This record gives sequence, C-alpha cells and structure tokens, in this order.
Amino acid sequence: MEMIETRSSTGRWLAGAGLWVLQVVAAGLFLMAALGKFTGAEPSVSTFEAIGWGEWFRHLVGVVEVVGAVALLVPALSGAAALAFAGLMAGATLTEAFVSGGPLVMPLALLVISGVIAWGRRDRTVRLWRSVTRR
Repeated sequence: MEMIETRSSTGRWLAGAGLWVLQVVAAGLFLMAALGKFTGAEPSVSTFEAIGWGEWFRHLVGVVEVVGAVALLVPALSGAAALAFAGLMAGATLTEAFVSGGPLVMPLALLVISGVIAWGRRDRTVRLWRSVTRR
C-alpha cells in the first residue's frame, strides 16, 4: 500500500513540475510575442494590418500577452490565464489560417501548450471562480 502512495505522489509531483516548466516556457514565448507587437516587428505588423483593426489592437493584444504571461506564473491565476491564452491562440490560429495566411505552427503550438496547462490547472481555475462568485 505504501508503494502505491509513493508512486502516486511521485507522479503528481512530476506532473506538477512538468506543468511549471510549460508555464515558464509559455510565459517566455508570450512575452517575446508581446515584445514583437510593441516594437512593430514583422510579421506582427502585417498580420494586424490584414485583420484591419489598426495598431491599437496590436498593442492591446501585446498588453494581454504581458498580463497573461505574468498570471501564468501566479499559482492562483495560472489555470485561468492558460484558459484565456487557449482562447486567444484559437483566435490567432484562425486568423493565420483564414485572414493573414501566415504559418500556423506557433499559434497551434501555443494553443496546445495553453490547453495542457489549463487542463492541468483546472482545479485552480475552479477555486478562483468560486472565490470570485461567492456572495
């Protein structure tokens, strides 16, 4: 019985460590993406021109990426941040596929990573939701 508990706790520890690695990697990637949006680097400018919403939207997405990257590293917010990033990356993937015609590898990869983090941290998202909706 003790061996089963040890394996179970070791597996949970490894899963938690793996999620932290993904969170740090995702936060770094989103910060780099935001930097490209703030500095006007390509393909950021041409992608947002293709969308047709102007520079303000590019900067807004950059701000969302910075705030979300920080939130990925805050334990209580990590699940919600990952869930929000999954939505953002679903939109980015669709935009690349149907509007700008850019490569899909990065938004799809970030969508998958965000989805894995959101699933792995779903208990934190539920706790956060319950604490926000309490009266």
